[in-house]
Amino acid sequence: MKDSATEKVEGTAHTVKGAVKETVGNVTNNPDLEAEGAAERVEGKVQKKVGDVKKVFDK
Repeated sequence: MKDSATEKVEGTAHTVKGAVKETVGNVTNNPDLEAEGAAERVEGKVQKKVGDVKKVFDK
């Protein structure tokens, strides 16, 4: 099981990667890439929240 810091770092990475994909999809007029990026960005935000929750319960 991952610790809270790992979850938060991975969540941030997914959020950034998703935002980049979303932007590239928008610029290149590629709706599939844009949608994939949006989904990954949301997934990253959820993963960061999981890290926050784990931190609270670890104390």
